[in-house]
Amino acid sequence: MTVATERARKIAQVLIEALPYIQRFRGKTMVIKYGGNAMVEQSLKQGFARDLLLMKLVGINPVVVHGGGPQIGSLLERLGKNSEFVQGMRVTDRETMNVVEMVLGGLVNKEIVNLINRHGGAAVGLTGKDGDLIHARKLLLRRGAPELEATEIPDLGHVGEVEKINAGVVDMLVQGEFIPVIAPIGVGVDGFSYNINADLVAGKLAEVLGAEKLLLLTNTPGLLDAAGALIGELDAEKAAELVRQGVIAGGMLPKVKCALEAVHAGVRSAHIIDGRVEHALLLDLFTDEGVGTLIRGKET
Repeated sequence: MTVATERARKIAQVLIEALPYIQRFRGKTMVIKYGGNAMVEQSLKQGFARDLLLMKLVGINPVVVHGGGPQIGSLLERLGKNSEFVQGMRVTDRETMNVVEMVLGGLVNKEIVNLINRHGGAAVGLTGKDGDLIHARKLLLRRGAPELEATEIPDLGHVGEVEKINAGVVDMLVQGEFIPVIAPIGVGVDGFSYNINADLVAGKLAEVLGAEKLLLLTNTPGLLDAAGALIGELDAEKAAELVRQGVIAGGMLPKVKCALEAVHAGVRSAHIIDGRVEHALLLDLFTDEGVGTLIRGKET
């Protein structure tokens, strides 16, 4: 067997392995939280765009929700404005919110849209303010956070949480064969804009759209157990137990919580995957091994 023939045979094996997954997921919606190294490293950015295009071409409907914390911090620093965080959330006054909207809704969102379109896709960028998409409410912290005095409840400013998602505009774009790219900015009943954690927006959007999967790109291999070993798969009950035990903590906690809420609400599975791996989306969707941790709902 020649080298060329062997290479062709391996490619054929990959395609055959992917076939049942393509058949299963055709016509399904996948909500993807895009962030971390995958948004920064050029090769990973290119690979992400190609992954989305291939998903769309085989009949899968990707919906992207993106972050942009480092980009916001960088611009604030250039403007001479310090970033302050409480419980991992950026304290956001009116001036900072203007920067957040400019970076998330403008620079970052349009860069992602342009990247997808340059690779042959048809992406449309929007924020939660477009089409009345994301209704937000002001996020109020509980007492007793380690950074706070016992009696202090700080005002985080324009930091919000999802109150309601009106996904009609997203449905319209998906039906029109577009790839929606969403910046996590919502509007409150007070008319103010609110910056919302992108993981939480992705989770709520997956619920409302009845998505097949919620895929959260991270800068870690996935969920790790108490010994630091990767947990390849677990059900919602086991994930909740690890949260109670404190094994899942820190920055991973909001990701797991939104994943649990999504599967409890009917999303078939949530995946916390390593966005530092090139073509992580395709590997997770179309191979037997995957690249990260799968959290199953009770019915899957």
